[in-house]
Amino acid sequence: MNVVRWGMIGCGDVTERKSGPAFYKAPGSALVAVMGRRLDAVSDYAARHGIARVYTDADALINDPEVDAVYIATPPDSHQAYALKVAAAGKHCCVEKPMSLSAGQSQKMHQVFVDAGLHLFVSYYRRSLPRFQQVRQWLEEGRIGEVRHLTWTLTKAPSATDSEGAANWRTDPAIAGGGYFADLASHGLDLFQYLLGDIVDVAGFTARQAGLYAAEDAVSACWRFASGATGMGCWNFVADRREDRVELIGSRGRISFSVFDEHPVQLEAEEHLSVHIDHHPHIQWHHVLGMNAHIRGESQHPAVAEEALKTDWVMDRILGRI
Repeated sequence: MNVVRWGMIGCGDVTERKSGPAFYKAPGSALVAVMGRRLDAVSDYAARHGIARVYTDADALINDPEVDAVYIATPPDSHQAYALKVAAAGKHCCVEKPMSLSAGQSQKMHQVFVDAGLHLFVSYYRRSLPRFQQVRQWLEEGRIGEVRHLTWTLTKAPSATDSEGAANWRTDPAIAGGGYFADLASHGLDLFQYLLGDIVDVAGFTARQAGLYAAEDAVSACWRFASGATGMGCWNFVADRREDRVELIGSRGRISFSVFDEHPVQLEAEEHLSVHIDHHPHIQWHHVLGMNAHIRGESQHPAVAEEALKTDWVMDRILGRI
């Protein structure tokens, strides 16, 4: 197909700038339908983004004959149910990350799409971002030698919403599958396996240090990559300040970068480089281009369900679910 026609379930914050516009602006892509539970909200979204068809029923959007593929932009607790309906309709699918509430749910989703001969993607779009392609290139060129260890520190202070105890699906384990760890750390753990290969062993500890919500607010973990390199992570969401720093230690140098912040990617080896690479205004732009090319059979996109399953397994191990 020259143009992949997408339908979108959910029109929340992530779709306003990060993802939604990429689906209708990227070459070879169209966003032809959107679904939301509230007619006034989804109609407003469609009017502002120029989307032709509006639904308040997900089944109607999924079965729309003008929709080739469905993007599920809802919290994780609904990913499996919606994705299985998309597969039953014979359509390709992309779900937001994390893929579902657990590795068990995700495995079922993956297998259903494999059996149907359809593509299932997960919005681990950092695999496609130019700044991380630069890191991958340095690693492939051996600029820091053999990778020995990776460390990631991600901290932030509680938000006003957290402190006030207001409703927030991201900190409700029944909806999000965990707290901020599941929502945010999943991006980094997926990215690290893209850069360095599979994590084959992992252990973690969790705590509710401030007790502001039901989910864990502090997590630490250590792991081993198949290559023999080791890793360590510290995620604390009730800390004094924000910090987002990754350091890759090699036998001949180091690479440092942020997973979320747009700080320069830095190489410290025989050559010292600090490279600032801006994100596209719609950060899922490259992800959308990759999915469409994959659906058309032109190339292989890295953010597929088979890869996302590995991140689910790592998170389940860290959170003590398996």
